[in-house]
Amino acid sequence: MKRHDESPTARALLLLELLQGSPGITAERLAGRLGVSERAARRYVGILREAGIPVESTRGPYGGYRIGRGLRLPPLMFTPTEALGLVMAVLDGHHDAADPSGPVGGALGKLLRALPEPVAHPAEAVRRVSARGGPGDAARPDPDTTATLVQAAAERRRLRLGYRLGPRGERTMEVDPWAVVVHHGRWYLLCWSHTRDARRVLRVDRVTTVAVLADTFEPPNGLRPLETLEEHLSQGWSHEVEIVIDAPVSQVTEWLPRSLGRPEPIDDRTTRLLATTDEPDWYAERLTAIRAPFRIVGPPELRDAALALGRRLAGAAGTMDSPDTFD
Repeated sequence: MKRHDESPTARALLLLELLQGSPGITAERLAGRLGVSERAARRYVGILREAGIPVESTRGPYGGYRIGRGLRLPPLMFTPTEALGLVMAVLDGHHDAADPSGPVGGALGKLLRALPEPVAHPAEAVRRVSARGGPGDAARPDPDTTATLVQAAAERRRLRLGYRLGPRGERTMEVDPWAVVVHHGRWYLLCWSHTRDARRVLRVDRVTTVAVLADTFEPPNGLRPLETLEEHLSQGWSHEVEIVIDAPVSQVTEWLPRSLGRPEPIDDRTTRLLATTDEPDWYAERLTAIRAPFRIVGPPELRDAALALGRRLAGAAGTMDSPDTFD
């Protein structure tokens, strides 16, 4: 089954790892491990051959692919920015790339161990950021800026940032960088803003300048960067959302990410979901992940959006006799 959370870069690294670790591996097994069709697997083999890697193949019931004898990979001569860009591309497409026990994480670890320490250190720091996978079509931030933010968070050093506010211009702020988090293809800085005296989530691709200051800080005890980010993203929008779900909190948290709201137990079998949103239509679509009966208490805009979505789905299934079916 095809896995959509792996980028072409991640698959190329994984393919090379599979060929080196399993000489004679068949196209069928390659396709299964890569999560692609056999035709696509053969296409990746062709890409490696075009890159000068001698991939040999043999036909017949015991045939398969292997790396040719005598292969000597050329010395890795990445610049720091190139190494960071490669790590970020893999992390965008495969959110388990930080796990050294996984195939992609293991291959990436071998690559980083082959690099000189000044190049490998910031790349390894970026690799360890918290990540949740998803579409990787968001703007990727500058690799050098990202590495500076990640290392400042690791060293607990305060930063002075230039931050682009879109049409409102740019702001200079001092922040304690708690963590860098990748969430559905977008890179965020979770921090405490001394300028606003409040917790903030900043988009890393909007950071224009970074200066590391002498001041240090202590992050909150028990900080869980990914969970804190998702909770922050669910709050602060214009429409107050309240939904009652006929399922316990433990099940609701399996169906919905924290970015969709804060679940609170009403009793052992019922949960109240509290959130905010600026996009009722988008939010209504996300609610289809709930696998139990639920009731939208508010806002009215979300109820209207859910009703319109139900009509569209019923119409697509051919079960609507008239536009008033759901009235």
